[in-house]
Amino acid sequence: MSSRPVPGLPHVDAVTPAVLVLPGPVSRGETPRLCDEVRALLEATRAGVIVCDVGGLGPPGLAVVDLLARLELTARRAGGRIRLRDPDPALHALLDLVGLRFETERQVEEREPPLGVEEAVEPGDAPV
Repeated sequence: MSSRPVPGLPHVDAVTPAVLVLPGPVSRGETPRLCDEVRALLEATRAGVIVCDVGGLGPPGLAVVDLLARLELTARRAGGRIRLRDPDPALHALLDLVGLRFETERQVEEREPPLGVEEAVEPGDAPV
């Protein structure tokens, strides 16, 4: 009797998070429905993360910030969280301004290089 090993890691459960596309512009009256959708998606997928595609929201404002804060609160109460996909740089700046931090997808990390490290060396440069 022989058995073939299953490919991949047997102890890792690769769950793809559900995606909730937020069409723009979103009115305040749609917030309860979207919160219900987040709750239902978390219960159905058991992924723990809902990806909110915010690329189509349009120009950010406080109504968008309020919506995202309520969606995050709903997700946290259901045992999960939300992750933003394709946020406008202005939305990212507005969220930072009001003190809300969201995990984002496809975000380029910006940071300073470590001290004492040169990115490029030209011939004839003095060593540091």
